[in-house]
Amino acid sequence: MRKIFKFVLVVALMLTSGFSFAADKITIAAAANLRYVLEELKQQYLKENKGAEIEIVFGASGTLTQQIVNGANFDLFLAANTKFPEEVIAKGFGEGSSAIYCYGKVALWSMSIDVKKGIKATLSNPKVNRIAVANPKLAPYGKNAVETLQKLGLYETVEPKIVWGENINQTAQFVSTGNAQVGFVALSTILAPEMKGKQGKYYILKNEECQPIAQAGVVIKGKNTAAADKFFKYITSSKATAIWKKHGYEVK
Repeated sequence: MRKIFKFVLVVALMLTSGFSFAADKITIAAAANLRYVLEELKQQYLKENKGAEIEIVFGASGTLTQQIVNGANFDLFLAANTKFPEEVIAKGFGEGSSAIYCYGKVALWSMSIDVKKGIKATLSNPKVNRIAVANPKLAPYGKNAVETLQKLGLYETVEPKIVWGENINQTAQFVSTGNAQVGFVALSTILAPEMKGKQGKYYILKNEECQPIAQAGVVIKGKNTAAADKFFKYITSSKATAIWKKHGYEVK
């Protein structure tokens, strides 16, 4: 009888443990520019939260928004602007309100051309015949780049030279592979550990040219709201500040 009791007890503990473990697993829909910083934040979080499990799907914020409102199984949405989380909330998929977690910076980047004289001087260089920009309808960094070009009165002139990336990572790939001489990318991509020794030359857009991009997130309604909210609070806490800054982001 004791053996049976012990067996039942062990099975019950295993089931309880398994349920707890599953409940701590979350899936995050994250803007493409977060690829490197979020992976580092995830690893630090997992060290401090044994048993937690995190899966991250990266993509253009607009694309991820459509996936969420069409029922994709995500627990947390970290967008590259404030607009897309509000759209998710407006359509009834957000749990509570959205919150800004960082401010991203746009940079003009090249592997072969000196861009330090700024946007106008660089784009008027006859060697520049392909300019990489992320799709402004889907990628907030691309939208801000286009708005900057319009504000400077350059868009109509350079538009024929633009190579559109699906998201900010593909845009950066166009530059790093030489398929575009220059491109507007997230500063965080250039500063990523994987880019060490391959950073090329870059010009960080001034605030008067392009304001830092407020990036917001929202917990998605579902079974894992508590675990998702816990991670979201962690990446907006003082424990995460140094990592955000290391990757070129501002936090307030």
